[in-house]
Amino acid sequence: MESEREMSTVGVSSTHPKTMPAAHAEIPVWNSENWFYEDWAVGHRIRSLRRTISEGESMAFNALVTDMHPYVADEIFATSEGQFGRRLVAGAFVFSAGLGLVATNCVNAFSYGYDKLRFIKPTFIGDTIYTIRTNLEKRPKYKELGLCRASYEVFKGEGELVLYCEHIQTVKYRRPEDFAGLQDGA
Repeated sequence: MESEREMSTVGVSSTHPKTMPAAHAEIPVWNSENWFYEDWAVGHRIRSLRRTISEGESMAFNALVTDMHPYVADEIFATSEGQFGRRLVAGAFVFSAGLGLVATNCVNAFSYGYDKLRFIKPTFIGDTIYTIRTNLEKRPKYKELGLCRASYEVFKGEGELVLYCEHIQTVKYRRPEDFAGLQDGA
């Protein structure tokens, strides 16, 4: 018999939505997780698949967020006057795509914020990126939720670091009573 910890993983449980046929609601949800604060292991690391950033998706992102800076949207400026000699991918898109590569849908975790976001090196249209997530620390915070912090390192090519940040999440306790009195009062 698997322990609860081993069972708290991708696709093990469903959210059991009442708005679809019961037989469908019982099927585990792909790319979802049901781990709790107690399951989150400091030091655990994962690496994403790689993805190449195309000009079309870069420009679609720029249009969506109204970022038409010459470095990301003007080929003539970027190649003739720009510091890098070619167009950049907007840092906000590298951040979004890089984190999305390792994102899962844990029904027990909620984003609390990001710290230490740094754009280390430029990313260009046509670059291939991948991400490594490392679980850094966790601590009790609220009556029902603890805080978990993970680093995200986005690399391009074969290992050139282009972005670093730390993601903080509030995560439900499986057994809140185990953390009674340990919260920091916030």
